[in-house]
Amino acid sequence: MPSGDDDIGIGGRVRAARRRLGWSREALAFHAGISWSAISQLEGGRRRNLRPGTLAALAGALGVTVDYLVSGSAFASSMLEHSALVYESEAEFVETAAPFLAEALERSEAALVVAGAGRIELLREALGANQRHVEFAERATWGDGPVEVLSGFRAFVTSRVEAGTPWVRILAEPTEEGRRAFEHRSLARYESLLNLAFSATPLTALCAYDARTLDETAMTQLNLTHPHTVVRAGLVRSTDFVDPIQFVSAREPAPDEGR
Repeated sequence: MPSGDDDIGIGGRVRAARRRLGWSREALAFHAGISWSAISQLEGGRRRNLRPGTLAALAGALGVTVDYLVSGSAFASSMLEHSALVYESEAEFVETAAPFLAEALERSEAALVVAGAGRIELLREALGANQRHVEFAERATWGDGPVEVLSGFRAFVTSRVEAGTPWVRILAEPTEEGRRAFEHRSLARYESLLNLAFSATPLTALCAYDARTLDETAMTQLNLTHPHTVVRAGLVRSTDFVDPIQFVSAREPAPDEGR
């Protein structure tokens, strides 16, 4: 079992991360903006209660998460809230989407809508004066590929969090081509990848789908890739949700298989 210089604890994890980078205590003090004596006390076990700002500075300098420093967790706790909004009419879409965005204003959260021009107009009308607190982007100009879309979301989240926003909300709908892509699992893979890419991100993502355009296969894929689904009755937990790593790595059948 670990002992002595390798004792498990926040001081030991800071020391191990520092040594992995080949840094002295002086180097860590410089990069983290913390005094050498504070780091010496921490690594020596004489200082245990750290301020959030100190933890964030150490984690940022060492390239680890605060979760890892505090608890030694190998994986950061998931912060992402990822749900599918399945609606059957424009009125039902607005009934759920507008309050979702209005709540962002109440909580001082950044909000982005990526949707078709018609859906954007409906939301602007429903939000009234509050629409100025929401950023809107037409879906057709956002890019169809998963890399483009996820990169765009990441850039938005990063910029808003760095500007001081405590949390971010994104409401997005796929293009017509994207909805049809469910037949080939490509859109479903993108939805599953979102769970991985933003797991440790302060983000609530609501993916809007018109039930009138989805077949049974598409609905199944939604349940496999979204932890929750929002319907008129409220938030429903998906019992069919599949671990993203398993879903993304699953082999797709060849075009002539199953015929």
